Amino acid sequence: MELRRLITVEEMLPHLNLIQQLTPSLTTAEYRSLLEAMIPHRYAMLAAFEGDACLGLSGYWIGHKLYCGRYLEIDNFVVDAKHRSRGIGQLLVDELIRIAQREGCMNVMLDAYLENTAGHRFYERHGFMKRGYHFIKPL
Repeated sequence: MELRRLITVEEMLPHLNLIQQLTPSLTTAEYRSLLEAMIPHRYAMLAAFEGDACLGLSGYWIGHKLYCGRYLEIDNFVVDAKHRSRGIGQLLVDELIRIAQREGCMNVMLDAYLENTAGHRFYERHGFMKRGYHFIKPL
């Protein structure tokens, strides 16, 4: 298994099929547009490859908040459904934590959908604590 850092739209775009496992309605055009808006703000992806096949990935970026200081935010963490329970998620989490430490982060954080109970168990097994709710108001 090889981990690669993806930093351009062209590197990220071919993996829409994985992102759609989390957000099925996301189109190629929307994905491209969002990536073009996010990448200038230091958005990157960490991807796990077996040969040419991307089996899992996670977006991430570094930010600052008053309550926690500098942090790495995990965004759209997904392992292909056909390849779960092979240690790919562990590999990604471990490397994201190393990146956060190298970047001087005080915390690693993420949002997880309420209905994603399997994801909640995964994150809790890896030392993440439920801290609050993420509220959203569609406009």
